[in-house]
Amino acid sequence: MILSLDPSQSESKVSMAMRQTPLTCSGHTRPVVDLAFSGITPYGYFLISACKDGKPMLRQGDTGDWIGTFLGHKGAVWGATLNNEATKAATAAADFTAKVWDAVTGDEVLTLAHKHIVKSVNFTQDSSCLLTGGNDKIIRIYDLNKPEAEPQEITGHTSAIKKALWCNNDTQILSAADDKTVRLWDRNSTEVVKQLSFDMSVSSMEYIPDGEVLVITYGKTIAFYNALSLDMIKTVDAPASIHSASLHPDKDFFVAGGDDFKLYKFDYGTKEELESYKGHFGPVHCVRFSPDGELYASGSEDGTLRLWQTAVGKTYGLWKCVLPGEWTPSCRNISIIIF
Repeated sequence: MILSLDPSQSESKVSMAMRQTPLTCSGHTRPVVDLAFSGITPYGYFLISACKDGKPMLRQGDTGDWIGTFLGHKGAVWGATLNNEATKAATAAADFTAKVWDAVTGDEVLTLAHKHIVKSVNFTQDSSCLLTGGNDKIIRIYDLNKPEAEPQEITGHTSAIKKALWCNNDTQILSAADDKTVRLWDRNSTEVVKQLSFDMSVSSMEYIPDGEVLVITYGKTIAFYNALSLDMIKTVDAPASIHSASLHPDKDFFVAGGDDFKLYKFDYGTKEELESYKGHFGPVHCVRFSPDGELYASGSEDGTLRLWQTAVGKTYGLWKCVLPGEWTPSCRNISIIIF
C-alpha cells in the first residue's frame, strides 16, 4: 500500500491520512479461537495460536512468519500458551487432553489426560507448573517436574471453565466459567478468596501482572478490575458484542474485537473510541497485545490471524515507513510502504 503525503502537513493530519493495514497470517483451516505471546527473548518474541483444526501454530511475533506446527491433537484446540522464555508451549484440546511441547524442537513432551474437553492452559512464571481448566468444571495444577504425580484439583465452579490464569506471583488463581462467575482462588488452601457474578457468561479474561489489572468481557461490555481485590476500576460499552479485549502494556489504551468483524481501539483513561478497523471476514474470537506493545494480534472465525500496528505508519517488523524521495526498487519486497 502506498500513501502519498505532503511532508509539510501537520503531524495530526499525517496521522489521519495513515491507514491501518494488517499483516495476514494464513495456514489454519478452521476458526482461530485463542492466541498468546511469549515474553521478549534474545531471539525476539513469539506467537502461538489455537485453532479448531487441531493444529496449533508457532510464529515469529513481530512478523507473523510461520515457524512450525505442533502435531498430535485429535480434536479442536481451544487454548494455547507459551512460557515467558518461549522454550515451552502448552495446548488445551477437545480430545480430552492438555499437551506440553518443546517450543524449540516442536516435540511433544507430555500428554495430560482429562475427563472432558480442556479449554485453558497457563504456565507459572518459572514454567514448573501448568494450570488447566475445561468442561469438567475442575481446575488442575500439574507439577511438570513430577509428571507421574496426580494433579492438585480445585472444585467449585458449576459449569465449564473457559479460562484459568495464575496471578499474584503464582500464589493465586483467577478463573472464569459458564456459571457466570469469575473467581479468585488461594493456591495453597484451594478456597475462594473473592467472587464476581454476572448476568451472562464471561467471554474472555486477561490478567496484567504489572498493576494487577484484570480485563473481562461479557456482552458488549469491557470491564477492568483490580485482580487482587476484584474491585471494579471501570467499564466501557462497545458498539457490538465483544469476544476478547487486551490492555496495552503501558495502559494508555486497549483493543477489543467481536461479532461485527471489527477491531476497536479505546483510550483507557477517557474510554473514548479512538479507531475501528475491519479486516477479518468473520467474528473476532481473540485479541492480544505483543509484549513490547508495538502491535496486537487477532484471531477470527475466518481462520486467519492478523497483526495490527499500535502506531500506524511506524517502521516495525514488516511495516516500513518510507519518506518522500527514499523509495527504491528494493522497497517492492516490503509488505507495506507508507509515505
